[in-house]
Amino acid sequence: MLKSIIMKKILSILFLLVTLQLGAFAQDTNLTFLYINGSNNNDTKMKDWYIKGVNKLHPVMIKKFENNSTIKKWSKDNKLVIEEKPQIFFWGYDSKTDLDFVKERLDISKAYSSTLAYEVRSLLTQFMHDAIWVQKTHNMLPILDELNEDVKENAEQGQNVILFGYSAGSFVTYQYLLYKMPYVNLSKLFKVLNADEEIQKLAVDNPRKDTCLSALSYDKGNIGVISNTGHLVLNQNKEMLMENYLKMDEITDKYCAPKDKVRGVVNFASPVPLFYSDMADKNYDFTFYNKYLVKYVLENGIYFLTVNFREDPLGFPSSKNLTNQQIEELLGLKIENPTGVIYDYSSVWSKRSAFLAHTSYWTARGTFAKGVVKAFVNGTKFQYDEKYQNKVLKKKSKKSEV
Repeated sequence: MLKSIIMKKILSILFLLVTLQLGAFAQDTNLTFLYINGSNNNDTKMKDWYIKGVNKLHPVMIKKFENNSTIKKWSKDNKLVIEEKPQIFFWGYDSKTDLDFVKERLDISKAYSSTLAYEVRSLLTQFMHDAIWVQKTHNMLPILDELNEDVKENAEQGQNVILFGYSAGSFVTYQYLLYKMPYVNLSKLFKVLNADEEIQKLAVDNPRKDTCLSALSYDKGNIGVISNTGHLVLNQNKEMLMENYLKMDEITDKYCAPKDKVRGVVNFASPVPLFYSDMADKNYDFTFYNKYLVKYVLENGIYFLTVNFREDPLGFPSSKNLTNQQIEELLGLKIENPTGVIYDYSSVWSKRSAFLAHTSYWTARGTFAKGVVKAFVNGTKFQYDEKYQNKVLKKKSKKSEV
């Protein structure tokens, strides 16, 4: 009888240990890769092409991530496990009506244009229309709201996300960060905009959590009206503005990205600098917000990576790679305890021709996934490994002397 009791206790302990061990290895997945489509994906055939490409790429991307020691450590430190199934955010059909309008005009031109002129015009329509369409603010903002709902739904299920923006999809990821990340301190913003003293005092005495640009707009928090250039005109009804300010925490929760759930962005085949070159203009209002977005990204451990094939004619480098100190000097802002990374790797060799490279991120998926991992690793080292940083800067210095 005694032996039987002892044996049962031993078996119970062994069962408990095995269960705990299996639980440690079988951590639920909690990191979703969310892929966003680019131009020329607005019919069933091209949507299927995009989805098929993502489904082939995603397992390769997971494998490259999980086999890299730097990313393994990052995942372990942040308790992240990649979801096996990719998610796709598709905005292609939104532009179809406008594209059909252009194609009708294109057909009219066929009657009097030379074959070459018509074919060139047709090719430009095919590749450029959606990129131009989605760049327009009135088309972009509803897409950002829809994407944010997806991100929030993932967050409610315990999922973090990394956004992968392909081609014109990189416009969506960039604008998502600009409009939806909670980097706007209202008290400081009221001061910069020289708001009424009573409003400034209200903000100081009744602090609200940081919010996002999207939440300020007249159709949401109604703090003011944001122009296409980013200029914010405060609500001229003082009482309404004060009342709306006090409700901003609720509005922020509804319309801004959930804090600490967007872990990164990977833009690829990205022509962002070509379409958003006005960000270089110091007098452009969005430049002011962009500075605080960069500060937010770096202070909140977000990875903002650009990865392009060197042969891709539409793959533009997002910027020079800068150290945190150089970024501080450029922004004129102090970055507190940075852990994020902003890094460009636009020299990935795909071994594809210039005609094929832009659509080859799916077929050359091993090369592309390896490039993303390399951007993650080298970006981390460049920002936070002083020895590696000095080595790279020294190499750049020698090149500039030639």
